Amino acid sequence: MDQDNNSEDESVGPSEDPSEDELPSLPPGLSDGEAMELLWQLRSQRRQASPELPETVSILTAPDGSLLYLVGTAHFSDSSKQDVAMTIRAVQPDVVVVELCQYRVSMLKMDEATLLREAKDINLDKVQQAIKQNGLMSGLMQILLLKVSAHITEQLGMAPGGEFREAFKEAGQVPFCKFHLGDRPIPVTFKRAIAALSLWQKARLAWGLCFLSDPISKEDVEKCKQKDLLEQTMSEMIGEFPALHQTIVAERDIYLTHTLRQATRCVETPSNAQKVPAVVVGVVGMGHVPGIERNWEKQLNITEIMSVAPPSRFGWVLRTVIKGVAMGMLGYACYRAGGSLGRTVLSLPAVESLLENIRPPPLSPHDL
Repeated sequence: MDQDNNSEDESVGPSEDPSEDELPSLPPGLSDGEAMELLWQLRSQRRQASPELPETVSILTAPDGSLLYLVGTAHFSDSSKQDVAMTIRAVQPDVVVVELCQYRVSMLKMDEATLLREAKDINLDKVQQAIKQNGLMSGLMQILLLKVSAHITEQLGMAPGGEFREAFKEAGQVPFCKFHLGDRPIPVTFKRAIAALSLWQKARLAWGLCFLSDPISKEDVEKCKQKDLLEQTMSEMIGEFPALHQTIVAERDIYLTHTLRQATRCVETPSNAQKVPAVVVGVVGMGHVPGIERNWEKQLNITEIMSVAPPSRFGWVLRTVIKGVAMGMLGYACYRAGGSLGRTVLSLPAVESLLENIRPPPLSPHDL
C-alpha cells in the first residue's frame, strides 16, 4: 500500500498572467456556486469521450475508475510539446502531474531565451550552489550532468523541459485543473546515486561526462521516443552502471508511480460534492513509462527510496583536504598581509565555522 507523502506531491498554481488562462467570460450576477457549476459543465463539454491521442500516450486505470493519460516525452523535442498540448486539450484533466521537483520548478516560468542562456552558462556560483545543496560529491556530479545538458542545448539550440512548460500553460486553461510536481527531490536522487557507486565507477562516470562531445541531431532526440531504441540504450547503461540505473531510473519510476496514483483519485463535483472518477495527465520522460506501467498495480513503499546514507569517511577526507588547502592559502595571505589582519580574518564567523567543521565524522560499521 502507498505511504502518504503529500508534502512531496507539490502543487503549483496556474499562470499569474490572466491572458494565458483563456477561460471564457462568465455572465454578470452569478453567485460563486453558479459560476463554479457553469465552469464544471463547460469543461465536461470540452472533454472528449473517445479522444484520438498521440502514440506516445498510455492509458492506466485506477481502482476507483479514475483515468491516467501518461504522456511519454523526449526532453528536447518540439513534437513532445505538441503531444502534451493535444492530450490536455482533449481530455480536460482534473490534475496534471509532471516529472519535476521543487528544486527544478523555476524552469516553468522562464522564457526560452533565459533557459538557453542559463543552460549554457555553468559558472562558479552554480558550482557553489550545487555543492551547498547536495554535498561535495553529489554537487560535483550534478555540475557534470548540467554540462551534458548544456552540450545538448548547444547542439540543438533548444532549452530542456519544453513539454513541462507546455503542460503548465495548458493546465492553466482548464477549469479546476491542479498542477502537481511528481518527481523525487533531486538532492535525494543525487546523494543516493553517488552513494551507490564505487570510487572507480565515480571516476569512470565523471571522466565520460567531462569529455562528452559527440554531435547530437534533432532526429536523434526524436528517435528517443521509440521504445525499442530507448530500451536498447537503457540496456547499455544498465550493463555499465547498474547501480546508477537503479537510483536514477528505477527508484524514480517507483516515486513517480506513487505521486501519479496519489493524483488519480476521485474528485468532488461543485454542485453536490458527489465523488466522480478523476482524469489525470502525467508528463514524464519516455524512459520512465515502462517502469510506471510495471509498478502501477503493485504495493509501493517510498520510505526506503527517500533515505540518504550519512557521508562516508572518504567524503570527509576529500572535503578536509580541500578545506585544508583553502585554509593554507588563507593563512599564507594573512602572513603576507601582517599579523593584525590575520587575527581579524581568523576571528570572522565564516572562518571559525570552517575550522569547526574540520573534524572527522563518527565511525560507521562499514569503516570498522
